Order: sequence, then structure tokens, then C-alpha cells
Amino acid sequence: MHAADAEDREQGSRFMPRFDDKGLLTAIALDSRTREVLMVAFMDATALAKTRETGLAHFHSRSRGKLWLKGETSGHFLHVEEMRVDCDQDALVLLVRPEGPACHTGATTCFYRVLHDDRLERVEPA
Repeated sequence: MHAADAEDREQGSRFMPRFDDKGLLTAIALDSRTREVLMVAFMDATALAKTRETGLAHFHSRSRGKLWLKGETSGHFLHVEEMRVDCDQDALVLLVRPEGPACHTGATTCFYRVLHDDRLERVEPA
């Protein structure tokens, strides 16, 4: 990448998403009200475009190798209220309004355990 491109990506106002070698960006979903981390997933260009178009969080399912609308089977959609872009535009924070639990286990968040030594202990969300 040229220095001018890096400067534009890091300091400019133009959206220039930088996908990795698999065509993915990291996307972190935060509850817009509590700021609790709900989940971490990945977006490809299609998922990013569909999220921007519909206002509903879409991701790239690495296990299924296809586009995934969060909530398509559970009804637990994530309504995107704001997208924040990191400094080098290879990760996003989605501030979302969740319609139910974010985790496929039924937990409010995918981050429902804390590590103590070598042991995981369940914690209640904030």
C-alpha cells in the first residue's frame, strides 16, 4: 500500500474497508444501550453491503461458507444503529439493538464465562 493510501485510510473520511486474505473483516456487536459485547463474527463484502442496505446485521458464516442474517432462524435479529470503523479499516464495531439473546446457546451474550486460572465460570450479563 502506498503511503498516500495508508494516510487516506487512517486519517481520511473515505470508507475503504480492508478485507483480509480470506475476504473478511472482524465485526464486534455491542449492545447500543449497555455497551456489552454481544458477539464477534466476520463480514465479507456481501455481508457488509446487506447490513448497510437493510440495517440488520449480516455476517459471513465461516462454518457454512455463506451469507448469514443474524436472527434468520431464531428471530433474534440485531438492528444496527451505528457502525464504527477502526483506524486501518479492517474491523468494525456494530452498535446494535438486539431482539433477544445474541448467542446461539440462548445467553444474552456469547461472552458469558470468565476465566479463573484454568477454569471457566459463568457470569451474569451487566
